[in-house]
Amino acid sequence: MNIVISGGTGFVGKQLAETLMEQGHHVYILTRSPEEKLDTKQVTYIGWLKKGYDPLSQLPEVHAVVNLAGTSLFGKWTEEKKKSIRSSRLEATETLVDMIGKMPTKPKVLVSGSAVGFYGTSEQDSYTEETNKRGEDFLADVTYEWEQAALQANAFGVRTVLARFGIVLGDKGALPLMQLPFRYFAGGKIGSGEQWLSWIHVQDAAGIIAYAIEQESINGALNVTAPHPRRNKDFSKALANTLHRPYWTTAPAPIIQKALGEMSTLILEGQCVYPKKAMESGYTFQYPNLSEALEHAL
Repeated sequence: MNIVISGGTGFVGKQLAETLMEQGHHVYILTRSPEEKLDTKQVTYIGWLKKGYDPLSQLPEVHAVVNLAGTSLFGKWTEEKKKSIRSSRLEATETLVDMIGKMPTKPKVLVSGSAVGFYGTSEQDSYTEETNKRGEDFLADVTYEWEQAALQANAFGVRTVLARFGIVLGDKGALPLMQLPFRYFAGGKIGSGEQWLSWIHVQDAAGIIAYAIEQESINGALNVTAPHPRRNKDFSKALANTLHRPYWTTAPAPIIQKALGEMSTLILEGQCVYPKKAMESGYTFQYPNLSEALEHAL
């Protein structure tokens, strides 16, 4: 298949491109700087979101589109940062849907990246794709708008999958930051330690997306998380064990809040999310257990 990826040069995007190429597909990566990239037999870089670029004129018939573009959530959420988080996601998604609308032959599926932040936060509740009620914080609002923009592809008869990512574990993303205190022998739980962390290994994140492209029965919300979410205190203990470092201290919540502002909700609060659709549709996780995922990621 010919598969278009926005955000294909990012952490998850690179892994997805590798996974799709291993399956024999040709990947077309949309980027603002195609001149800095080198095409290969299975990868073609195409410019977009900048004046003068016309991606549609360079694309063949497209069978699937994956949208992973957007400014990183990491960093203090100033008003400017929050504006960038929202606008970058909406711009990329709306542009992709517009492109799909102009394609003479429509792709069979759009898999659009989203986040488990859709559900809001809770220490007591758990969530699956059957949970329709969304949270009431900034990230829940952004995720809702982001998903609504993607769902406009339904108007063109395109199956649309909303891939709600948990924390992705690998050599980039959140894990390098999470392990730093442990490497300096200062690791432990964060805040109360009771907050849930819904995680997934990067290879499974890519694997579920590739699986969703092929499986016509998968539609709408799709939780991209491992089957066993863990509370922060348990995740931290597993990380300490993997790094052979002590687990003995606590990062006080007020310090995290002061340093990160509103973004601290990603660390101090969380949600227990289960990948019900992936499991019931037959996806086989490579790293269903946290200890094995951490061992491989680190």
